[in-house]
Amino acid sequence: MTLSATRSGATVSRATPSEAPRRSLLGPRSLVHPPAVGLALVLPAVLFVAVFVLAPLVFAVYISLTNWPLIGPYKFIGLENYASIAEDAAFWQSVGYTLLYTAIVTLPILVFGYLMAVVVRANRRGSTALRTIFFLPYVIGLSTLSFLTVLEAQPGSGGINAILKALHITDGQTTWLVDGPLATGLICVLVIWAVSGLTMVLLVSGMQTIPRELYESAEIDGASWWGREFHITIPMLRRTIGMSLILSVIGSFLAFTQFYILTQGGPGRATTPIVLYIYNRAFVQLQVGAATALSIVLVIVVALISAGQFWLLRERD
Repeated sequence: MTLSATRSGATVSRATPSEAPRRSLLGPRSLVHPPAVGLALVLPAVLFVAVFVLAPLVFAVYISLTNWPLIGPYKFIGLENYASIAEDAAFWQSVGYTLLYTAIVTLPILVFGYLMAVVVRANRRGSTALRTIFFLPYVIGLSTLSFLTVLEAQPGSGGINAILKALHITDGQTTWLVDGPLATGLICVLVIWAVSGLTMVLLVSGMQTIPRELYESAEIDGASWWGREFHITIPMLRRTIGMSLILSVIGSFLAFTQFYILTQGGPGRATTPIVLYIYNRAFVQLQVGAATALSIVLVIVVALISAGQFWLLRERD
């Protein structure tokens, strides 16, 4: 209810006491909170990052400036650990091997992931089962798959040699894990099979956001299946493909589990990636300070590579 009064042709409306509080509650001031509320909401996340990210990072930088052993006293040595990296031939060998491994597995993971996504993206019968089968190796995990591969790669008794012997490709006595090139090939096949399912899931989620009308319009215009894929699907999946490549490259640079279980870096250092080399420096040679310096260098390199990939895959106007 309102009370109206007319004075010299003008109408003045007054809100009743019951309406005034209601109007103030619905006004913009109800959305304004004091700064303390925002600080209280952000504080848990800030504390989490400070305790579990920033503090360990600062402590790691300090350790990298010492000759910190795994057991015993230590002393501050400044930048000696970083200066010695340039002269560490074994480290640069592991860097070269990691780059080779990354170059081998990155493109096949994307290609196989895309092909699997094409197979399962339609809502035809059996697509759900295929999606589960394709994604299952990633769910099982590289640790379990690596232990199974150790058993199946044994000469004379493993399933890999038995299949190759049945196909008359080998004599069934191939020693996969004690030969550098053979072990690298086996690990690459294992990783491609295990990780392609994740790429498939990422690409399928991106494909489902593409409007169906684009495909219908292209089909009416006479575009072939390949034309629709190259001119609609792939350009629309540019961000998703970029994210998949970034995850694949970072995962390859940080690869450890499959190499530690299958070859432990052997024979010699033939299959030693960067992270396994850092692990050996810290927990085998007990040189934690030097290993921490290598870890910080690795973090910086991975960050630069990721930033470069983001820059190359950025949206251009």
